[in-house]
Amino acid sequence: MARPSKISSLSVQALFKLRDDVAKAISDKASDLQRQLAALTGDAPKRGRPAKHGRPSKAKGRKVAAQFRSKKDPKVTWSGRGATPRWMKAEMKGTRLTKESFRIK
Repeated sequence: MARPSKISSLSVQALFKLRDDVAKAISDKASDLQRQLAALTGDAPKRGRPAKHGRPSKAKGRKVAAQFRSKKDPKVTWSGRGATPRWMKAEMKGTRLTKESFRIK
């Protein structure tokens, strides 16, 4: 390994070449270790993205009808999925209103 004093005296081009050489050496060593591991375990090295298992959800990305409506502003609605919206918490605060009192009938 080179000493820091020698590295500090290298030109920018020489530093880039050194970086590329180190990256190639690391890559070669990693692929060699993967081949050795595959030979020991009998598995082929995995490349790329893992395969998806099963089918995607049919409901993913679909719009859901609103189930709750604001008492103060009827234009504001909520489907009932996820966290309780701020407008509903604000309207329930200090009153006897519950989540069910906002339900659309």
